[in-house]
Amino acid sequence: MTLPVLTDGMSEAEMDRMMRNACEASNFLKAISHEGRLMILCHLATGEKTVTELEELLSARQAAVSQQLSRLRTEGLVAPRRDGKAIYYRLADRRAVQILDVVYTLFCKES
Repeated sequence: MTLPVLTDGMSEAEMDRMMRNACEASNFLKAISHEGRLMILCHLATGEKTVTELEELLSARQAAVSQQLSRLRTEGLVAPRRDGKAIYYRLADRRAVQILDVVYTLFCKES
């Protein structure tokens, strides 16, 4: 992994690009930084789920699950699909799976 090196000789365009990328990364990390949203993403990593399934898996009320799904939708991390009365959610951003893999390795995987 190669991290960027900030130097005095960086152009204004390079600094602007880094700032835009930092802003995007910050928004992404804020979206997944809530334990409820993180758990939703973990469950969706195994395949799409209905809101009802997520409620049961999380032992949470529908209002709480819907609120977290709304934030994840706003950030483009999940996408809904309606089938009759049921709404299914799936991961919409592959970066979420990559982050979940790192989080799992760092915090969940047995050594």
